[in-house]
Parts: sequence; structure tokens; C-alpha cells
Amino acid sequence: MRVCARSLLFYVVLLVTLCVGGLLPTVQAESRPQPSPVPSSMVPSPPELSATAWVLMDANSGKILVEHNADKELPPASLTKMMTAYIVEREIDAGNISGDDKVTISEHAWRTGGSRMFLKPGSQVSINNLLKGVVVQSGNDASVALAEYVAGSTDAFADLMNQQAARMNLKHTHFMNPTGLPHDDHYSSAHDLAVIAQHIIKDYPDHYEMYSQKYFTWNDIRQPNRNRLLWRDPNVDGLKTGHTDAAGYCLVASAKEDGTRLIAVVMGTDSDEARAQETQKLLSYGFRFFETQQLYKSGAVLNKPRVWGGEQDTLRLGVASDVFITVPRGRIDDLNAQLDIRKTINAPVEQGEQLGTLKIKLNGKVLDERPLVALEPVPEGGFFKRLWDSVLQFVYGFFD
Repeated sequence: MRVCARSLLFYVVLLVTLCVGGLLPTVQAESRPQPSPVPSSMVPSPPELSATAWVLMDANSGKILVEHNADKELPPASLTKMMTAYIVEREIDAGNISGDDKVTISEHAWRTGGSRMFLKPGSQVSINNLLKGVVVQSGNDASVALAEYVAGSTDAFADLMNQQAARMNLKHTHFMNPTGLPHDDHYSSAHDLAVIAQHIIKDYPDHYEMYSQKYFTWNDIRQPNRNRLLWRDPNVDGLKTGHTDAAGYCLVASAKEDGTRLIAVVMGTDSDEARAQETQKLLSYGFRFFETQQLYKSGAVLNKPRVWGGEQDTLRLGVASDVFITVPRGRIDDLNAQLDIRKTINAPVEQGEQLGTLKIKLNGKVLDERPLVALEPVPEGGFFKRLWDSVLQFVYGFFD
């Protein structure tokens, strides 16, 4: 009887310790109560444009706000040069080349037709100046010169472009050259071009200022940036225009207002003026009726769940990248965050291991879903620590 009494007393004390000490793991529910149903914000239908295809994307959240023929494969003309510039920027950032490197201009680059930087064959031009020739002047000669310097030939550079397109998960894009000059197998889509623009802005922000430059002079020839919105809208600070007979007049533009950055892609308009007007319609609509807010920063601790059998009893749980959300204006306060965490977490735990899911909801509808990952490793504990935790888990099992 004494043994039974002692055993019963042991389990009673143990249970009290667990409950009072907070060792029993809990399941995280809603981080705050669900809001009462409210009427949806008044968001009118998006504008219809005189164009073949268009997309309006939030640059931070990646949310598509407006789209029409977004995945239609179309000739991108000089919008191609966004990928050309991106690869060069990537090579500079990786330290493989320098912006001060001098490129000897080949006869092939000099003879390339279409829009030009007016390079002289045999001359030496820095990569930084060639990039401005590509982005501001839309120079085909500058694009070829950069492609030859980076990859040895335009064909090899096109292969790099397609590899990068695959890394960006561009499903409706294929490149045959760095210029955008017509080719049957050279195409992209409004959505894919918006993704390229998003990468330019987010991956290499130090280079992005170049896309807002209004004029560039080379060989005593001063040429304006063909993006008319740089003069008309102070919020617009990039990116690129394009035109061929097959593509029509195209424009990818980005603008920032009150912390929200949008990317608009318009393809297949019938004039230089039309592409500017139609793009402005998209941007105005987006800023008028939507807003974006950063909810969590990369590495922010969102929860500290119990870990069994580890050197420590809890671990820090969060998101691996910044979390932005785009909603109709006035609805930010109606958002709800839900953490779904694995019920039992056993050591060892690797840093970056997914242990749950973060769901962002608006009136019960999931707007975004992100992995919850371990922000630190938790090695397996020693023998007695693991034995003690096994006892705790066994007892907890009776009350689960």
C-alpha cells in the first residue's frame, strides 16, 4: 500500500508540476479572435486597357491585382533587356566582373541594328556605361557587347538567360538573344516580365536607381529614356520600354507610394503615348484601392514551442523571409494570423526545419501561407534529459 501511495503521490506532484510550470505543450490557435463579419471594401472592377496583355503586381507581396492574358506568350521586344541587365548585375554582385571593367566593342556589336548606344568598334567602354546604354538608351549594340563579355557570345548568353528564367520559375518565357530583336522562339508573358522586374528591384537595389535615369549621353549623342512616365508621375522610378512591329508598344513600369510598390506590365499597345496612358491607368487603380504592409520580418520569433529530448526545452519558431500582404485599402486591421504548429517536436531539430505553417486570413479566407521554421538548432539532450522527457511525455499522454 505504501508503494502504491507513493506512486500516486509521485504522479500527482508530477502533474501539478507540469501544469503549473507550463511544461505541457499547447496548440497555438488564432493569434487574436476572428473579426466580426464586415462588409467588403468597395473595390470597383479594374480598368479595361487597349492592349494585348497586362498585369499589375505588388512588388513586395507578389500578389497579382489585375491581369489580362497574363500568361500569353508574346514577343517582348526590348523588355528582354531587363533580363540582360539582371544577369550582368548578378555577375557584378557575385564578384565575377566589375562595373569598371572595360569591354572592347566588337564589329558584331557595332553592326547590330535597331536602337543604339552608338558605340564605336574597337573602343573600350566600362560595364557601368554599357548598362546605362542598355537600360536608358535601350541600345542593342550595348546589349550584344555585354553578352559577349559575360558569356563569350550572344548564343551562350541566351543560354544563361534561359537558365535564369528557369530559376525564376518563368513558365512562358524563352530567350534567343539579349536584345529582343524578333525571333520565332523568343517570347515572354506579362506575368513573367513582372517577375523579372520584381527580381531586379528586390535582388539588386543598388543598381535599380539606374532605371530612373532620364537621359544618358554617349559619343556626344544625348538620348532620353523612352519611359514617358518618368516625367509625368513622380512615383514612377523605372523600368523598361519595348517596341517592334510584332510586339507593338510595350512598357514595364514600377512606382512607389506610401510604402506600397507596384509593377505594371502592358504589352501590345498601338503607340508610344498609348503604352504610357494604359500603364498609368493600372498604377492609379492599384494605388487607389489597395495597400501593402509588412507583417513579419525574416527571423522574427512568432512562437516558442516545447521540444522533447533536447538540450533545451523550447525553440524559437518564425519565418525565413519577410512577410508582406496586399489587401483592399482599409482592411489591414481585419487581418488574422494563425499558427499551425506540429503537435509534438522531438530533438534533434535542424535550423530551417519546417515545423508548422503561418496562415494570414481575411474574414476566414487564407490570403497567404508560409512555412514556420526553426530559427535555431536544438541538439539531442543527454541520456538523463532524454529519459526525463520520455517520462513527461508518457504522463502527458494520459491527459492529451
